[in-house]
Amino acid sequence: YNRYTVFSLWDTYRNLHQLLTLVYPDRQSDMVRTMVDMSKEWGWLPRWELYGRETFTMEGDPAIPVIVDSYLKGIRDFDVEAAYAAMKRSATTPGKDNPIRRDIDPYIERGYIPVGVFAQDMSGDNSVSHALEYYVADNALATFAREMGDEEFAREMERRASGWRNYYSVKDGAMRPIDKSGEFVGDFDPAAGANFSNTIGFHEGSSWNYTFFVPHDIEGLIKVMGGGKKFVERLEWVFENGHYDPTNEPDIAYPYLFSRIKGEEWRTQQLVKKLLDQHYTTSPDGLPGNDDTGTMSAWAVFSMMGFYPDCPGHPSYTLTTPRFDSVEIKLDPSLCGGKDKLVITTSGSGTRIKGIKTGGKAYGRYRISHADLTGAGTLHFNCR
Repeated sequence: YNRYTVFSLWDTYRNLHQLLTLVYPDRQSDMVRTMVDMSKEWGWLPRWELYGRETFTMEGDPAIPVIVDSYLKGIRDFDVEAAYAAMKRSATTPGKDNPIRRDIDPYIERGYIPVGVFAQDMSGDNSVSHALEYYVADNALATFAREMGDEEFAREMERRASGWRNYYSVKDGAMRPIDKSGEFVGDFDPAAGANFSNTIGFHEGSSWNYTFFVPHDIEGLIKVMGGGKKFVERLEWVFENGHYDPTNEPDIAYPYLFSRIKGEEWRTQQLVKKLLDQHYTTSPDGLPGNDDTGTMSAWAVFSMMGFYPDCPGHPSYTLTTPRFDSVEIKLDPSLCGGKDKLVITTSGSGTRIKGIKTGGKAYGRYRISHADLTGAGTLHFNCR
């Protein structure tokens, strides 16, 4: 197989690998095999590998959702047992012997990481960001464990993945760092950390950039925020007050979260169009910030096609208004229910979706599984 390098996984695990799995599955397969072989060579799956060397840049355990997502979509021509062993290793090995999760000990013992446990670079304490990334990885690992028949470990990972609730402050309506006594850290400004400045608890972002980053449990987040109406109001407030950052990854899926609330899907459709118009052009600086090895571009590609993978490690998409009248994606029939292409069409002149059809039949939801999408063969949006 072809060996790959430059795995900027903290960025690309959110959407780029999902795009590769859809349109270039052979390349994605090679990348998964590369990652698994890396784990055989030095014991660990990559986090941010560069030219054969792990840089330990950023946080989380992002190779896990990438591999799980690929596996669930039919890419399985890699050493599955070795991959699972490597995932369990990074999720269970104590911090002193764990180069991927140095601050894992309190995470396992308490369900969260307090401030002051670990700082890997000049950005200082990033404890909330670290834990939120681990929750996403462990949720994906729970899915994989169940696929491997390891039910007890799957339940343990699901329990861990629910630990994000420790950080949510009902009073502030935001995620807050926690001290070693289990209390929220003193003075708190949820806007601190914006524009890549340093702030306690968060990495390359503010609390507002991370508060809605619970992609595997948006339903739970809606509940703790007081229900759908308050969830939408708070999310809308983030956008209206300039706290959404289109140039970086933590809040990259925020525009799609409105569609989790019935009747509010139009907000996603309207906002995605606005963001594409404002931040993506054909000029040399036509991307918002660093492309991060394809992540920003993948956001645009998915958004313009009319669907987006808003939860790493979960084979599903949220639908939105396509940018084109017609899009045709060549598929691998062996991975897509025998279908060799997906044709996406749009009718009507408006930007809001009036109706959706998959495979010629009415479809009444705004989220769709990968299997249902690729197996349908056609996806049609009637807009107004």
